[in-house]
Amino acid sequence: MTTINIGSRKSKLAMWQTDTVANMLRKNGMSTSISSMETKGDKILDVSIAKIGSKGVFTEELEDQLASGTTDIAVHSAKDMQSILPDGFELIAFTDREKSNDVLVSRIKDIKLDDNSRPIRIGTSSVRRIALLKHFYPHVETVEMRGNLQTRIKKMDAGDCDALMLAYAGVKRMDYEEMIVKIFPEDEFIPPVGQGCIAIEAAQSLDPEKRAKVRDCLNNPDSEACLLAERAYLRTMEGGCSIPAFGLAVLHGETLTLRGGLASLDGQTVLTKTEEGPRDAADAIGERLGRYILNNGGKAILEDIKRVQG
Repeated sequence: MTTINIGSRKSKLAMWQTDTVANMLRKNGMSTSISSMETKGDKILDVSIAKIGSKGVFTEELEDQLASGTTDIAVHSAKDMQSILPDGFELIAFTDREKSNDVLVSRIKDIKLDDNSRPIRIGTSSVRRIALLKHFYPHVETVEMRGNLQTRIKKMDAGDCDALMLAYAGVKRMDYEEMIVKIFPEDEFIPPVGQGCIAIEAAQSLDPEKRAKVRDCLNNPDSEACLLAERAYLRTMEGGCSIPAFGLAVLHGETLTLRGGLASLDGQTVLTKTEEGPRDAADAIGERLGRYILNNGGKAILEDIKRVQG
């Protein structure tokens, strides 16, 4: 029997994702073992991801295990993956995608973001969410909030903020759906590249037979087409978690539609554009969107961001 050694972060959400992947592999006749660890991004919680340096902040230690052969695959939230992987690594599968919306989670059931008569503090560490909140709800105050979902909820309950802005997928997977007070529409709060999808990473040196078995078992071709377009867009922008970029691809038959863009840190400017084409041209669609955004105000926004972030 083929054994697949899986690397994962230790958080409850990461382990939920890893257990889901392991169960799929076992149902397809493979045995599994799991090695979990804390990454740099899990340990440093008093600094924003943008200030730590977004490249590999949740993946570097897991990639060390892949390179050494200690593990065969690593399970990631696709949105945490840098747009350009280090040499020697590849994403070999993308799972079924959960709903990709951002949501607002709170104990205050009647909270209303469009009511500017009430001060509201929202916890988030995402530069994209902060920028879009400033754009659509400029009266809202944002509070820096790092840590896993359970830690963030404890901080909210302690009075650090009134609500948390999170990904629907994580909230659902951790059984906190009853705390959702608002689902943000995807046409305004376009999610980050990869949100709602699990990505499987491997070293290019992985045994080809193992690679094929894992891919056959886990990869959803529709998810893959959408993620390839989204990641090509982000790669063209040379972006990661430290820039307020966003992109969501959807399929209608054999046509892939990608809507994405970039916001300035202050939320004053939000650039968006939609590109579409055949699903087998996913990379080209993403690259086309990236070039358009860069050539129509994006370069200036990115230069400003680099100056601010140092």
